[in-house]
Amino acid sequence: MRPAVVIDTNVLVAANDKSEQAGPDCVLACVSALEKVKTGKLVLVDSGMRIFDEYRRYACLSGQPGLGDAFCKWLWYNQANSRHCQQIEITSKENDPQDFIEFPDNPDLAGFDRSDRKFVAVALASGKQPAILNATDSDWWDFRIPLEANGIRVEFLCPHLLR
Repeated sequence: MRPAVVIDTNVLVAANDKSEQAGPDCVLACVSALEKVKTGKLVLVDSGMRIFDEYRRYACLSGQPGLGDAFCKWLWYNQANSRHCQQIEITSKENDPQDFIEFPDNPDLAGFDRSDRKFVAVALASGKQPAILNATDSDWWDFRIPLEANGIRVEFLCPHLLR
């Protein structure tokens, strides 16, 4: 079985060389990570299309002109291919569409970015203990200890940007 991953949108943005803070080394790390995902990992997304909707705001489904766009197109075409992608059911909380029942009810995570909670919810709901790939978002770094304590493993593709 392929190891599973959840991919924060900032990885696609950096692979497209559209992130101000991502230098050439970070862009290369993101491109390399996405290529490895295509050849040997299972991408987890939510069945409600929240992750894809965010991807499409920052990457082009035509696959042009960047490598993050190419990955987005590849994933779009492979979303029903169980060898490459699995859709995970997550449930929004009644009063907040950006918060999820599957997100840990932990006071140490109360300040975690609401727009990134879907990634955590998918990772936990999957039961596959996936890594969450992050390139440039410092929130993942700032909350790495409580995330880890709640069973979330974050893979920092550009750690020098976050420390």
